[in-house]
Amino acid sequence: MPPDFSFERALQGAICGIDEVGRGPLAGPVVAAAVILPAAIPAELRDHLNDSKLLSAKKRESLFDVIHGCALIGLGEAHVTEIDRINILQATFLAMRRAFDALREKSAVDWALVDGNQRPPLPCRIQCIVKGDGKSLSIAAASVIAKVTRDRQMRVLAEAFPGYGWDRNAGYGTAEHMQAIHRLGITPHHRRSFAPIAALVTP
Repeated sequence: MPPDFSFERALQGAICGIDEVGRGPLAGPVVAAAVILPAAIPAELRDHLNDSKLLSAKKRESLFDVIHGCALIGLGEAHVTEIDRINILQATFLAMRRAFDALREKSAVDWALVDGNQRPPLPCRIQCIVKGDGKSLSIAAASVIAKVTRDRQMRVLAEAFPGYGWDRNAGYGTAEHMQAIHRLGITPHHRRSFAPIAALVTP
């Protein structure tokens, strides 16, 4: 079953979906999005919006533009230094809070539907939904916004730090990426607290 508005309709008030991208990579930030969709969404979203991981890059880009054309959106991220200082889970919560705060500058928010089973500390009521990006249209929209935003950031970083393949692997620990690390070394955008990197920087 594709995502729908079932979870949203069961609640009252202004409801946003929140999702993040980038918990697993060895490099780059973790990016979160908070999205409030209109009750009547464009047909392309109704027919094609889903978990961003199930969509082609071309389809994500197309849906990204459609979402921006009709929804209220907040973006937040936590940088590599923050990830290394407070750990990836707390950095994810930080990115989600920043996305929520950015959205709340545009609209009141009564409920947050959050992908996963861990509750970020947000000043509203929260419902966690495991695999929510495949169940809730609001979370699916946040998934697409976060994914496209982060992928674009990693393509920019790939130009500044060529050789690591970040435009293709988005900072994940692929064979290409690991070989480049051993060949070219660690960059300021690598997460030094993550095991494969920590093993290389620890004397």
